[in-house]
Amino acid sequence: MTMAIGMAVDGVRLGHWTDAEGETGCSVVEFPEGTTASHEVRGGAPASRELDLLEPDKTIERVDAVMLTGGSAFGLAAADGVMRYYAERGRGAPTPAGNVPIVPGLALFDLAVGDSAARPTAESGYAAAKATQDEQRLSGRVGAGAGAYVSHWRGPDGRRPAGLGHAVHRLDGVIVEALCAVNAFGDVDAGGDISFDPVRALPTAAGFDAGGSDTGRAHTTIGVVVTNAALSKVECRILAQGAHDGLSRALVPPHTRFDGDAFVAAATGEVETHVDVARLLAVAAVSDAIRSTAH
Repeated sequence: MTMAIGMAVDGVRLGHWTDAEGETGCSVVEFPEGTTASHEVRGGAPASRELDLLEPDKTIERVDAVMLTGGSAFGLAAADGVMRYYAERGRGAPTPAGNVPIVPGLALFDLAVGDSAARPTAESGYAAAKATQDEQRLSGRVGAGAGAYVSHWRGPDGRRPAGLGHAVHRLDGVIVEALCAVNAFGDVDAGGDISFDPVRALPTAAGFDAGGSDTGRAHTTIGVVVTNAALSKVECRILAQGAHDGLSRALVPPHTRFDGDAFVAAATGEVETHVDVARLLAVAAVSDAIRSTAH
């Protein structure tokens, strides 16, 4: 079990709130001041908050934290508590009425496991943000991964527990770190075998009939990729694209209409490098983080 106060990138911290019995939770990734970020969504059924401001053409350049949560769209309410925590500490974009914390949120669907009435709230988000000051697990069935499963396309008896995955890749002083809450419709290709045949993995074509199998919009892999590289907002978008490339290597099938796959990519700006170096490391880090959740 891995424990750490902060993650591998200097100044980045992680906090969780977990309801193990209800099989849900939320996680907060806190960034040092001045961190740049963007995002990309490829899944067909996303639940998210404040992603528009991460578009490269929008004026907000810096983010304070990212929240990953269970509870589907209900769980996005946890971001209210995260914002309150950072507002109390003076973080956020300056406005005439005071600083407004910038906290994008991504949610996965875990309402069909554990207790469907158990959903992260504003109080849960505040607790997760506060927990960034303490030792935290970087992987396992904690935080946003507490109710995460994979292989949903194989039906209730075929799904397998997953959770939160974490991995780090380094090259010439550049660090790229991935944290993924893996709740995929499909399977984890744990071996990373490039000859893996996704058609042979298909359990049945009926698995894609959301109406018949009750699986529609009930999945999603979400994550944060953070690097110490000095990247612009546009380059952070490119980093997020690399994160999805890593997901596509580790999940079969990726980015279905039933998944809400989304990543936020953030850069703390400490090391100069070419954006494609960071992107390549992101591909590796995300694929390893997702594969680490296979049981």
